[in-house]
Amino acid sequence: MPKFDFALTTRDGQKVESVQIYGKDLPDAERKLRQMYHHCQVTQCRTVSHERELSQSADIEDVLSLIVKQD
Repeated sequence: MPKFDFALTTRDGQKVESVQIYGKDLPDAERKLRQMYHHCQVTQCRTVSHERELSQSADIEDVLSLIVKQD
């Protein structure tokens, strides 16, 4: 599921630089955003790269090999 990063202005005029929300697509993420920030004005939106997430999970053998390597 992609993550979207929003910059917005609240209904009180406060600027929020970064709100990251997961959504199946942009309209879904924006719907979730508007549930938290009623009557906000979105000033910027971008998709957060999936490359930053871990590409693989560690299994027990990987963890044990790291413990054994420590002196």
